[in-house]
Amino acid sequence: MVAEHDGGSAQAVPLDALLLATKGTVPPARSGDVSRDDLIRSARTSGCRVVGVTAPPGYGKSTLLAEWARVEDRPVAWLSLDRFDDDPAALVTLIAMAYARISAEHPDLVADVRGVGLSVLGRAAPRLATALRTSPQPFVLMLDDLHELRSRDCHDVLGMVINGIPPGSQFVAASRSEQPHLPRFRASAEALEFAASDLAFDVSGTGQVFADADIPISPETAAAVTDRTEGWPAGVYLAALIARDSHGEALSIAGDDRFVSDYLYRESLMRLPERTQHFLRSTSVLDVFSAPLCDAILDDSGSHQELRDLEASNTFLVPLDRRRGWYRYHALFREFLQGELQRVELDAVMKLHLRAADWFESNGSPAMAVEHLLNTTERDRCAQLVSQLVLPTYQAGQMSTVQRWIAALGQAAVEAYPPLAVLAGWTTAISGQTVETERWAAFIDEASFNLVPADGSASYQSARAMLRSIMCPEGPAQALADASFAVAAEPVWSVWRDTALCMSAEAHLLIGDRDRAGELFAETISQALTSGNVDTIALSEAELAMLAMDRNAWSDAAEHLRVALEAIDEYRMHDYGVCVLAFAAAARYALHRGDADEANRQLTRAMRARPTCTFVLPYLAVRLRLQTARLYRAMGDSATAHHLMREIDDILLRRPDLGVVNDDVREFAEQLASSNGTGTAGGPPLTPAELRLLPYLQTHLTLKEIGERLFVSRHTVSSEVSSIYRKLGVSSRNDAVTQAVAIGLLGG
Repeated sequence: MVAEHDGGSAQAVPLDALLLATKGTVPPARSGDVSRDDLIRSARTSGCRVVGVTAPPGYGKSTLLAEWARVEDRPVAWLSLDRFDDDPAALVTLIAMAYARISAEHPDLVADVRGVGLSVLGRAAPRLATALRTSPQPFVLMLDDLHELRSRDCHDVLGMVINGIPPGSQFVAASRSEQPHLPRFRASAEALEFAASDLAFDVSGTGQVFADADIPISPETAAAVTDRTEGWPAGVYLAALIARDSHGEALSIAGDDRFVSDYLYRESLMRLPERTQHFLRSTSVLDVFSAPLCDAILDDSGSHQELRDLEASNTFLVPLDRRRGWYRYHALFREFLQGELQRVELDAVMKLHLRAADWFESNGSPAMAVEHLLNTTERDRCAQLVSQLVLPTYQAGQMSTVQRWIAALGQAAVEAYPPLAVLAGWTTAISGQTVETERWAAFIDEASFNLVPADGSASYQSARAMLRSIMCPEGPAQALADASFAVAAEPVWSVWRDTALCMSAEAHLLIGDRDRAGELFAETISQALTSGNVDTIALSEAELAMLAMDRNAWSDAAEHLRVALEAIDEYRMHDYGVCVLAFAAAARYALHRGDADEANRQLTRAMRARPTCTFVLPYLAVRLRLQTARLYRAMGDSATAHHLMREIDDILLRRPDLGVVNDDVREFAEQLASSNGTGTAGGPPLTPAELRLLPYLQTHLTLKEIGERLFVSRHTVSSEVSSIYRKLGVSSRNDAVTQAVAIGLLGG
């Protein structure tokens, strides 16, 4: 992609990377900004770890933070948020990137908080908080536009991150609305808060605005303007613009901010040439924009000069980089412009979004194209584009973004494009969302689609067959038939062929053909190395390691395990249900070598990740539990082995036919029963439900609030918390978290 910058120069910079860089750039100073030195000085010397700037639009919150960042002598990690960041995985990654720009102490930090299926609350957020807590030098972490984070999950994660701010450092956030973390820090006297009353201009501030605009103003008129605008900074700036353009015409306005803004913005807009008015209205559909993008949606040229003229004369155009390549409108001004667009050019709105989508897609930013297509009636095109993005977005850990896209499209649009329903089934299956998976599975069984899917699979029928094979609802014979169909359908260049081969290998294990399964796992790895699908590499290497151990080829097993575990570590797939069989295999190998500590470490990793291995991934879920149960029994912990066998029984109630796996389960159950009463060291492990709850003990949420997050009652949460305390041998949340971290159930 070629991105154009100031002066018409061009640089080969991927668009998404360029947009990402603007989020971490402190906005440059603008002429006419009134200094907030007194507020900045009081915040810096307050000793408070948390500073909240909370006020309606137009009070100069961003200006205050930017001025502070420019005068701060401590390193400043800056992050400008927008509505696309309302995803806990994206948020943690962005904060990690911001911190990495000011500190080289943790070179792998950004990679550590990302990963396929990575638990944000259980692993990523604690890792980031630890990095902040151990910073060798004080710093300031600034988040602008915090109100863009609307999901509770984001604020849960942010609360954990703020806990990592060490003494001498500060977390500063600007928001239109109440900041959920502030009450807690307010109660402990660790928070300093600025509100609208602190940010309102006094008469001297109004006088400075007019003076910077070269507009003579008497003290009496300055007082009148201040009184009429109630010190609202945006109103004062607009009053100065209008006074300049009307040669000092007096303003006769009164009332609240919304009335003032409607009046003043309209007055400001109406004084501009019609071409400029049209430019402003049309570009208000864009969250951020550059001259080439504006040219594209306007189907015109000259945007570069228009932006330069606006920047020189309009306070409400905000540059996002020092090269003046990208901009956004002040939020309140954009809201006004969008209202004007709806009023004056309603028929143009969809056309503008379509042109924006075309531009973003052709410039290598399909995710931004999706956001604009969601504002149009082109649901089929949007569904196809989402289909291309589902797996890479999920693999980046941003499940919330995938869910938001699918919800915004609507069930009717997804069902009108069945390949997307298959992908929805995959993402919910591998993240343990069983109800949603079953719902999608029921739909795709009945649906039909005869075109080539946009996700790279050979056909809808092939894609459906692979999902049905791993879900195995009708037993091994049908699972093998589905997998064989997909193998025959997917050509060697297909990015899905390795998945089809892997499903075929797993189905051959279910029917007891271990030799053919081994051949197919080896072929899967060869194919996956070409397509870059590391998850199938990790799973296939783990399966080959298990097969090697079964025939006492321990050196072969060691090599397969090395590859599997290195892939999991490199791509942070520790919480990914498809890969956790590798941990059970590694524990078995460690026990064979007599390394009980390593066996316990790997078993903990397997047990921690097993909640994502549910009955919708039945043979993986059962074999994981069966392998770990055998190992726990061998290590003298029959209580845990019995518990895992009960979990297997629950899975088999829903998936009763798993071929030879059923025989293996029965055989081990008999062995376990025959040894009942001996070797019972240890207590029952945390259940999958308790493991899902455990990360929330790191937060300051009440039991009722935790229940709301997990969609269970407060009573259920209370019972599960009591059980966690009992099993960990503790009596408080802090002690439970400390113990869970110590044994590897929480943290990195």
